[in-house]
Amino acid sequence: MIELLHSTDEPQKDKPIIKVVLCGPPQSGKSCLREGLKQALSNIADAPYPYVITACPDGEGAWFSEAARRDSDLARRLKDAYKAKFTPDFANKAAGWVRSANTPLNIIDVGGRMTDENRLIMREATHAIILAGDEGKGEVPKWEEFCRNLNLRIIANIYSDYQGKEDKIESESPILTDSVHYLERGEHVSSRKMVQALAQLLMKLSRG
Repeated sequence: MIELLHSTDEPQKDKPIIKVVLCGPPQSGKSCLREGLKQALSNIADAPYPYVITACPDGEGAWFSEAARRDSDLARRLKDAYKAKFTPDFANKAAGWVRSANTPLNIIDVGGRMTDENRLIMREATHAIILAGDEGKGEVPKWEEFCRNLNLRIIANIYSDYQGKEDKIESESPILTDSVHYLERGEHVSSRKMVQALAQLLMKLSRG
């Protein structure tokens, strides 16, 4: 699902086109982080508009976080109603969305499995952010290899610390690493230390 909140009919000239995949094991808070990044970037003067492509048919677009803040039960019922299977046809469509994205900064939210469908979609991107929680920490090396095999530059490798009380940053270069805490649906996370660092990194990348 592409969030058509901003016209992309005109090519962006003389600017790099950054296509960052937000990937990693399931249930790590990727959708929550995605929304936090959008909000953080919108609060930075002169930051590029973050064009979001939801490349997984789970019914959870940007609308879900806002709905969850208002009525979590209703949001869950709506999501279940919109759920669809991850078919080759959907993967080809999503890959086309990523391929044709022409704004300076694009964020692609993909499913939490290393599948042929995700391989097809992610090979159209340029960079990757890996996010994993407790249950998926052992899968991180596999995700790193998956991204490298697709020639994606990994710019951040983040631990989703659900029980944590604060964000931590161990390193900012060459890869942003450490943790972001309590990625919970309905929570406003845009001011978190790691989210702010990610927003600044994406802004820098989009400027070339």
